[in-house]
Amino acid sequence: MRAVAYQQQGTIDRAESLVDIELPDPAVTGRDLLVEVKAVSVNPVDTKVRSGSGPIRGDWRVLGWDASGVVRAVGPDVNGFKAGDEVFYAGSIGRDGTDAELHLVDERIVGKKPASLDWAEAAALPLTAITAWEALFERLSVRTPVTGAAPALLIIGGAGGVGSMAIQLARQVPELIVIATASRPETQAWVGELGAHHVIDHRQPLARQVASIGIGAPAFVFSTTHTDEHIDQIAELIAPQGRFALIDDPKTLDIVPFKRKSVSTHWEFMFTRSMFETADMETQGQILSAIAELLDAGEVRTTLTERLSPINAANLKRAHKALESTTARGKIVVEGWE
Repeated sequence: MRAVAYQQQGTIDRAESLVDIELPDPAVTGRDLLVEVKAVSVNPVDTKVRSGSGPIRGDWRVLGWDASGVVRAVGPDVNGFKAGDEVFYAGSIGRDGTDAELHLVDERIVGKKPASLDWAEAAALPLTAITAWEALFERLSVRTPVTGAAPALLIIGGAGGVGSMAIQLARQVPELIVIATASRPETQAWVGELGAHHVIDHRQPLARQVASIGIGAPAFVFSTTHTDEHIDQIAELIAPQGRFALIDDPKTLDIVPFKRKSVSTHWEFMFTRSMFETADMETQGQILSAIAELLDAGEVRTTLTERLSPINAANLKRAHKALESTTARGKIVVEGWE
């Protein structure tokens, strides 16, 4: 099968940073599905792994943690899918990735592809949708009010892949006021289109901007990027007994300022369930099914903003470079094989 992979970690500008190769077709066992990959999207985890980690085993490492495709075979223990099913999923960081023609994935973290979306539109969603869902509804529990706080959620980095999904999912909670940050006219317009009630600029002090909205101190803050740069502002603006979640990887994170407000802190990592094969691992498949229903009902939309074709090293390099520029809006998807 064709695949895109690398042998030595490093910067994307190297000729060998991503390479078109041939690999043996994988064999399906256990609860795995063998999926013929139709489209993949690129996430910050791809660039972090490529720049900092070598192969898991053997000579090559295949990246990719988002895909849509068709099930071609199922393992003997699979009970939720059959050959021919159209699916979408994010996969596991401990296994080979989706940048290949054929991919193995545990059925428990797979959902049926939304019928209303094409391959690229569906591939844009799984990792960011699961991350946003888990952060909002499992870590922050945004459906449960904080006594005395404004029923509001501040999303820092609203125009990125996770932020774009978080805005839309938060709007499914009718009483929740959604505030999103964006710094450029095009990203500010984007988060407004996705449903943010208020848009503020993360390049300016956050606390003053939130206060100027006039709703009081928000109960919830979800930070998707540059958390260490905003932590003091977050501590100032969040309500007493508020809830804070983050997903990025700051080198240091001083949350001592949260103590006086008894702010609970939650780190969301969507690979936890698959990495440890937790007892509730199948929850991620259920989340994707719920997301698919919302998409097919028109309640949320894909965050796809750019398509590249075909799936090969050249186009995946382009996607990595765009993501590393930190100016990307929504999701970049690479679709189809030559």
